[in-house]
Amino acid sequence: MILPPKFPPPTELLDLQPLPPTALGEPALIKLFRFKEFNPIQTQTFHELFKTDRNSLICAPSGSGKTTCAEFAILRMLVSDPNGKCVYVAPKDEIAKNVANDWIDRFGSILPNGQVVQLTGETTPDLRLLSQAKIILCTVKQWDSLSRRWRQRKAVQSVSLFIIDDLHFLGGEIGPTIEVIISRMRYISSQKQQKKENNNTSVRIIGLSASLANAREVGEWMGVPIKSLFNFSPKVRPIPLEIYLHSFDQSNFSSRLMAMAKPVYNSVMRHSEGKSSIIFVPSRRQAQLTAIDLMTYRESLGEGTFLGNDVKLEHVIAVSENMKDQSLQQVLKGGIGYLHDGMSDLDWEIIIDLYRDGVLKLLVCPADLCWRLREVAHLVVIMGTETFDGRERRYLDYPIADLLNMMGKASRQGIDSSGKCVILCHTPKKEHLRKLLYDSLPIESHLDHYLHDHFNSEIITKTIGSLQDAVDYITWTFLYRRLTKNPNYYNLQGTSSVHLSEHLSEMVETVLGDLEESKCCQMTDEGNVSPLNLGMIAAYYYVQYTTVDLIASSVTSKTKTRGVMEILSASSEFSSLPIRHGEGKTLQILARRLKHQLPDSAQYHDANTKALILLQCHFSRTSVSADLRKDQQLILGESINLIQAIVDVISSNGWLKPGLAAMELSQMAVQGLWNKDNVLMQIPHFSQEIITRCEACKGDDAVESVFDILTLEDEVRDNLLRLSDEKMADVAVFCNNYPNVEVTFEVEDKDDITSGDPVQIAVKLERELDEEEMDKDEMAQLGNVSAPLFPKEKREGWWIVIGDTKTNTLLSVKRVNLQVTQKILLEFVAPEDPGDYNLTLFCMSDSYLGCDQEYSVRISVAAGESDDGSSESEEE
Repeated sequence: MILPPKFPPPTELLDLQPLPPTALGEPALIKLFRFKEFNPIQTQTFHELFKTDRNSLICAPSGSGKTTCAEFAILRMLVSDPNGKCVYVAPKDEIAKNVANDWIDRFGSILPNGQVVQLTGETTPDLRLLSQAKIILCTVKQWDSLSRRWRQRKAVQSVSLFIIDDLHFLGGEIGPTIEVIISRMRYISSQKQQKKENNNTSVRIIGLSASLANAREVGEWMGVPIKSLFNFSPKVRPIPLEIYLHSFDQSNFSSRLMAMAKPVYNSVMRHSEGKSSIIFVPSRRQAQLTAIDLMTYRESLGEGTFLGNDVKLEHVIAVSENMKDQSLQQVLKGGIGYLHDGMSDLDWEIIIDLYRDGVLKLLVCPADLCWRLREVAHLVVIMGTETFDGRERRYLDYPIADLLNMMGKASRQGIDSSGKCVILCHTPKKEHLRKLLYDSLPIESHLDHYLHDHFNSEIITKTIGSLQDAVDYITWTFLYRRLTKNPNYYNLQGTSSVHLSEHLSEMVETVLGDLEESKCCQMTDEGNVSPLNLGMIAAYYYVQYTTVDLIASSVTSKTKTRGVMEILSASSEFSSLPIRHGEGKTLQILARRLKHQLPDSAQYHDANTKALILLQCHFSRTSVSADLRKDQQLILGESINLIQAIVDVISSNGWLKPGLAAMELSQMAVQGLWNKDNVLMQIPHFSQEIITRCEACKGDDAVESVFDILTLEDEVRDNLLRLSDEKMADVAVFCNNYPNVEVTFEVEDKDDITSGDPVQIAVKLERELDEEEMDKDEMAQLGNVSAPLFPKEKREGWWIVIGDTKTNTLLSVKRVNLQVTQKILLEFVAPEDPGDYNLTLFCMSDSYLGCDQEYSVRISVAAGESDDGSSESEEE
């Protein structure tokens, strides 16, 4: 048995004189910081980050102000490199959003408008933002998707500073993708150094992480010199943290939580010293129960409330009346607020503002929201360290990264001299937790289990063209460095170069073999690898190879909308949806009212079944609980990309009707309607009553489409809709955004088409609008979709399809984004049999129901020169 080597000691925190922000020199830069001096960790790393251009890795406990360290590197870039471009990448959307809000506000004050941006996740607008902005914030997956085709994308190559936050996620679920993007940025940097383009020699990489046991290895992999590596011990914090661990013997989860209720209250009373406290609980329901318990204990003991000093109860009551949640209104009067995922943004902001202003001293929050929550406190109480996972149907420990983040909230720089954290846990977990919290984390790679999709994308970009290229690709990764250091963990038989070479070859052959079996790539006997159509679709739409394989094997020439919906919901992307405690019963009740019954194999604790139920609830506009609505938004956000991949797979097979069905499913997902529903239901605030009144209109005032609403006289419209002015404004916005597109087309050389020859159809799309009356901003907004039920901002897309409805054949398809005008050329091969053909040209929206257009296209195919008898003699 080969044990891993011992880890080097952590970096010592030096007793330095704290640096003031004036050390930055420039008055504009000094104003960015709202505190008088940098903390000890920021002071020790300042010179390396602000005075040099070396790669750096800063590992320190959560709450140590590492984001400020990253800001030093950004300021260095702004001062020394006028063409510099910084990309900040975070493992979670919530982290990226919080940092973006802060940086847009602060860096926005010294940079021109639009120079600090957060990416959206849509490729075309993101590439535009990337090329125009100076500081770009995004998630790991967004950057992986954008940077895959870095050779063709100058904007990706122009990045000069790359910051990766929360690098300790390398050992978690998103770890393999983090590993791939860092390896890719190192490779891009080495290529730039070789070419020395624009005197821009490399990409500077800055890593931020919690304390790591094997930080030196991570640093070596990232190209960080020893003197630029700072790995502080978890015990070294700028603001000392007192940690108290309380254990409970109850083996039943619910009983244990009930037993914790009073100790939570006692911890708050003993340790908070009248200052602010945050309590993390396992679930949304527990947040509500804990808030009520704390208020009840306080009242029963006659100790007043948790309201801040000099806070008037009338003010709190006035604010709480705007809340939708009755329980929340009650506990607010006791100085306690609680948060959950299903809250409206307005309620969330109100609670956070009250807590920030010191009106509320207690905030109760489900543990899974710890990354979204930016607030800090003097005391943090973690009530239980497990949460229910419905997919595995058991209680699982919180991820260690989440626990460290919660503990880091007990750190108010410039306010407290120390913070406190109380952790209540199950007795058998106590020693394990103590070790995790007091010792640095050792990080291992999981990339060996997730290589398929990354290999596939590199095969498409021709980085991998053979088995040897694939092995070379792995040598850039953290996995390669860990293989020989901890061979037992990776099932390596020995550490010699022969063992390593055999292990890598076997790993590569297995992965490429799986991709070949899924028809994503093709391998020759010589070991050369080339991409296939399914692999290209998977890489282009950032879809897992297993999903594309499922689509290709499930779809047929007779698949209808229902079939496409079932294929969509079975995607691997939805298999990680959370299943909460007792949610199976809720889904079962919802399933009884679905328009289409579930397949016989459906199980309610299965994430893909949940996706299918929530999709149908969205189309039927069935109301669901706040937690399910959050999941539904996640499904819808992912679904557009997946539907586009489904359309491409169907088009590759040349099937017309399933292709059109998938395009209609995209419209249904964006607008939240079934394809057979009245198109007027898309309009905001339109109820069944209004639709009935519209259907009753006949003659000149007949209302059958969205355009008819616009042409009505004001009096007739007001009488028909009977909506308030505010709602009428929403209707006007939708109707004005609804696309009015004129389609013209021409078959090129239509008198000279012979069988087997390419046929070209020139199509022109033109949006009908009055450009003279529109200003620059209104023109820029063209193509933005009005979709109140869709969770993301969406740009209009159009599929232009030519097909033969008689034979169910799709001949050619192109997808376009339309601003004002768009010209495209559809090309297909003329049928082998000569004669007259009546084809159909479809113009299909991906966002709106009822605005699709179809036109008849007649072509006459003459016999080709090779058809005159020679083929007949061959057949004989």
